Amino acid sequence: MYINITDSATASNKGSSRGLVHYLEKENRLDDKLKPELWFNHTGSIVEPYEVRNALDSNIAKLGKADAKFFLINISPSQKELKHLEESYGKTEMEKQLKQYAEEVMCEYARNFKRDGISSAKDLMWFGKIENHRYYGHRDKEVISGERKRGEQKEGNQMHVHIIVSRKDATNKIKLSPMNNSKGKNEEHSKKLGQFNRVAFKQSGETIFDRLFDFDRGLRETFAHANVQKNGTTAQREQMDILEMSRNQHHNFEHVNGLARNIADGHFHSVADMVKERGESIGSFIEAMLEPVQSIEPEVSPLELAERKRRRRQAQQNQRPGR
Repeated sequence: MYINITDSATASNKGSSRGLVHYLEKENRLDDKLKPELWFNHTGSIVEPYEVRNALDSNIAKLGKADAKFFLINISPSQKELKHLEESYGKTEMEKQLKQYAEEVMCEYARNFKRDGISSAKDLMWFGKIENHRYYGHRDKEVISGERKRGEQKEGNQMHVHIIVSRKDATNKIKLSPMNNSKGKNEEHSKKLGQFNRVAFKQSGETIFDRLFDFDRGLRETFAHANVQKNGTTAQREQMDILEMSRNQHHNFEHVNGLARNIADGHFHSVADMVKERGESIGSFIEAMLEPVQSIEPEVSPLELAERKRRRRQAQQNQRPGR
């Protein structure tokens, strides 16, 4: 699951939403023979483009010319996730399910601000739109290699959701910016600012999908795993290495992925700490989570394996030019 928030990639968010709404109507313009894909939110699924534009452009009380008026949220399920939805609900029903999922994501968006009176999608002004196609851009490796041309339609199921959410809440009184990640001077000050944790928001989107649709997500497919590999400390990567040793993750998805989220959150200081805090001995932990140590290497504990990986990683870093 790929979720991101932008000021707006195709139109400035400092003025009217007209440009962005028009851009997101592109699929309706490309094939006017098909039934147009209308906008939706928590109130229903039949919202016309002009209603979206008028509502957003009227919800800007006390915002200056240089202030952001709205934000764009992209929700892009993977091919595996889309296949799961189609197999579970069918092509027609899966769109309805994806809209319901989007509303749940917006509930998490609201709660992430930790503001009084902002607790669900109903407290926001937002509008979503399903798109069914994606097109190759100049940055895609297929275009760079010459296999595809820019603008060609991508293969497979490409269903995804775009959401425009107003900077102001549904009452037009409270400012809410997902770009504000300042912790403030203290907890009360942070609440007043409406601090937003974008990492937690992205993680919540994945968790909601798995819960709603009973989706078994492999460890390597989790946001926590990707985030640790990209931004984690050496200790966090070592802990993730232990989880990757499991050959029975298909029996322990929820358990393994829960540990992965704890690792990404920095809950454990080391592999030993991870085991200790779970209140289990090394032996029982390995029996529950990992393949038998002897099948990896006789008489070598997982802690020793993690330590060897750490030493190899450190040696590789020391061999890099300039060190």
